[in-house]
Amino acid sequence: MLRKFIFIGLATILVGFTLFFTALYYATYSEGTRTGELIKFSHKGYIFKTWEGELSQGLSGNKIFAFSILDNEEATIQKLRSLEGRYVKVTYEERYRTFPWWGDTKYFITNVSEEKSPIFNR
Repeated sequence: MLRKFIFIGLATILVGFTLFFTALYYATYSEGTRTGELIKFSHKGYIFKTWEGELSQGLSGNKIFAFSILDNEEATIQKLRSLEGRYVKVTYEERYRTFPWWGDTKYFITNVSEEKSPIFNR
């Protein structure tokens, strides 16, 4: 009887953890776009190397949008690397939480395109 109780308890905990991490992996909180000047894009980390970047959304750089990008988004990574210092529009997904091997933020970029700056005519 005790073995059966322990087995059911452990199985319940295992199923609970599996459902929790599956929800974190697939669920998104919001999706949207942001525009700004791409002021930083880097590949950083000690144990887990992740792609991280920042958009300046204000005139003096006082409003910063920090984001991450998953390693499997190779085309978007190449676009971001070539557009650093330019005005861009990014499409993102906001997740409830993140894993250390995904990135530092909850915002993950899925697409990027160059936009005309409202301040400078480039």
